[in-house]
Amino acid sequence: MVLSQGVNFTEEQEALILKSWAVMKKDAADLGLKLFLKIFEISPSSTQQFSFLRNATEPLNKNSKLKTHSKAVFVMTCEAAAQLRKTGKITIRETTLQKLGSVHFNSGVIDAQFEVTRFALLDTIKEAVPQMWSEEMKNAWGVAYDQLVLAIKEEMKPSS
Repeated sequence: MVLSQGVNFTEEQEALILKSWAVMKKDAADLGLKLFLKIFEISPSSTQQFSFLRNATEPLNKNSKLKTHSKAVFVMTCEAAAQLRKTGKITIRETTLQKLGSVHFNSGVIDAQFEVTRFALLDTIKEAVPQMWSEEMKNAWGVAYDQLVLAIKEEMKPSS
């Protein structure tokens, strides 16, 4: 379920995001890597969309560029989710959002891959905070992720 601008993101959803992010933040590097390893487990061909993985010889879980990338993506996703209610929209620097859109466009990312990532993200968070996990938390993170994807898709065009 993708919402448009003026997201109806409740106080309760915000509280669930903030509470779980507070716990996960200290393990962001490990969780980011787990997220990407899940994505690649579900969709092995996705590795080909990352230039730094195409000719890599070391195992994915040892790849320093993947570790750096995955932490950055996980932190950005969680920080954007944490800001959603306060701002009513995804808050990422416009230049960053444009770059994300362009990179996803040029890499040929399709809707199915966003869905794989959504599933992997929710599964990663569920494993990270099992004692907090609930249907409400799943929905809160799902709405936040959908908003991030919507913002990226709006910028998915060739770089100029």
